[in-house]
Amino acid sequence: MKHRAVKRRSVVLGLGATAGVAAVGGIALSAQASSGTSTSSSSGAGSLAFDPDGYTKLTTTVTDTAGDAHSVTYHFWKAITYVAKPVDATYQSLNVSVPVEIDGTAVDASNAPILFANSVGGYMPSSVADATGVGAGGMGGGMGGGAGGGAPSGAPSASASASAPGANGNTNATGGALSSNQLLALAAGYVVVEPGARGRTLKNSAGEYYGVAPAAIVDLKAAVRYVRANKGVIPGDTDRIVSAGTSAGGALSSLLGASGDSPLYDKYLEELGAADASDAIFATGAWCPITDLEHADGSYEWNWGTNALSTGTQVDQTVSKALRSQFAEYQAGLKLRGLGGFGALNARNYDEYLVEQYLEPSATTYLAALSDTARETYLAANTFITWKNGKATFTWADFLTHVGARKKNTPAFDAFDLSAGENNEFGKGTVLSRHFTAYSLKNDTTGLTAKRLDSDIPEMLRLMNPMYFLADKPNAGRSKHWWIRLGTKDSDTSLTVSANIAAAANGLGDDVNHLYYWDQGHGANTDPGDFIAWIAKVTGHKAKAGSKVKK
Repeated sequence: MKHRAVKRRSVVLGLGATAGVAAVGGIALSAQASSGTSTSSSSGAGSLAFDPDGYTKLTTTVTDTAGDAHSVTYHFWKAITYVAKPVDATYQSLNVSVPVEIDGTAVDASNAPILFANSVGGYMPSSVADATGVGAGGMGGGMGGGAGGGAPSGAPSASASASAPGANGNTNATGGALSSNQLLALAAGYVVVEPGARGRTLKNSAGEYYGVAPAAIVDLKAAVRYVRANKGVIPGDTDRIVSAGTSAGGALSSLLGASGDSPLYDKYLEELGAADASDAIFATGAWCPITDLEHADGSYEWNWGTNALSTGTQVDQTVSKALRSQFAEYQAGLKLRGLGGFGALNARNYDEYLVEQYLEPSATTYLAALSDTARETYLAANTFITWKNGKATFTWADFLTHVGARKKNTPAFDAFDLSAGENNEFGKGTVLSRHFTAYSLKNDTTGLTAKRLDSDIPEMLRLMNPMYFLADKPNAGRSKHWWIRLGTKDSDTSLTVSANIAAAANGLGDDVNHLYYWDQGHGANTDPGDFIAWIAKVTGHKAKAGSKVKK
């Protein structure tokens, strides 16, 4: 066999060191990777055949969320190009990790679930080319390539959350922490596939942006097709693929789940020489998805419009109110019904729905897990919460005050000056950024004179929005199992975005597991062990080490 040299890496997934993390069962991540030669690509750019012998044998120590350490030996295939005609193989490649021994016991992962975990953040490029093992891939291309010169809108922030930064995929974008989901999945006996994908800042020698919409979702679909086309050669159950991603990666994970086998992407996949196979996945995991972009400005203002910026200044309330009005119209048109028998969701009752269905239960779970002393201290510092009979209650207005400063100005996503990362995501050719809403185009401050959006924008929006495949034209090939998570203090997005995805999927009869992490920000993942156990439950597979959860 090829490349059988053994390397060792030690990865600890223990309880968080900070009080905020430990209180909600979060995990801290640390890793020490040993040096050594890496495996070269086992599949040439023109080949879609997986080489079963082209792996490196690695051993990793994973400490699960119950604090137990597990020695995991696995086979690692690095940077396999997943399309026959790649635009950029640096990004259009994937890694595969297959456990063969856990705690000294041989493991047969032939029929195990496949965790398909992307590392996209901010719709930036994501490469697995430099990965040294499972969970060690990340974003590439740099954070400064988008419009505005700063971190892109919707990119995960290392300081935004007390939980492990970047858990579930946005690994190297947020301080180098390794991904908990991938490692715990490996320790549970699952196969882990980590796909790279093109992103919005990539530019060729002619100055053309070749990673803008819909490149990232097309790449992820092509990667799924590659895995499915190699059924029986790549270990794992190709009918039990479970995606995972955070922020823009969470949006793409949601979109991957919603749009399975949609013919709308066929021409793009054919251009790349994608495998002739299904791109449908079994289940979807999405953390703080930055999606439904054409309606995101309105939903953001509905949620955070009255909150001041961190400078203490209010955003333009005329703009905010106009966008809130747009949200009201959009939400009414969706005709969604809330979970738990809530009834029709609209702009007038969505605050009540969020408080009852998600926020109060989230606060209750958080407070119940504290010691009596810690709970008393927290409640004394947060008097807006009423704690009675083991339940937290409060008003929406008090919750908004508790969250405090909003992160983004207005409009949050389609900026009047084209400075948002999402403007770059809808760039085209040599044009860095474009408007994708008529409202922002009308109020453009860059000197544009166009009266209408570019003719291809509606198609791009459909291709990038999971709601199109869930609420507008329900897609039969969609995932039927949904794991959706968001921090209650995440003002990178509106709390309604993930709730709408959950409501739409639930309305179609899908299995939905959706909750919010109390007092957590963007990129939080405080229950990774539960996610691994959920995969076992929905796929019917018996999980091993990774499903242990701190009680």
